Amino acid sequence: MANITVLSPIGELRAATAAIPALPRGLQGLTVGFLDNTKHNFDRLVEDLGQVLKERFGVARVVHARKANAASPAAPDIIAALAKECDLVFAGSAD
Repeated sequence: MANITVLSPIGELRAATAAIPALPRGLQGLTVGFLDNTKHNFDRLVEDLGQVLKERFGVARVVHARKANAASPAAPDIIAALAKECDLVFAGSAD
């Protein structure tokens, strides 16, 4: 007789393991990061948006990091660098 294994599709509920910091009240003097997923035109969007953030909202610096490709997660060193350098990070996509 064959041995049959039945797997349950029901997931387990887990408590959050990381606290999410509050969003800043404003952007004045902050460093804002963008994580580019490599889709077409995102680099152009970041350049223009970064300029607007500096001119209108007083952002001090814009950091633009790029993943290897759209299908894979960002490398741990990219995440660590953004976390170290930036006060706020946006993940982005464009076409």
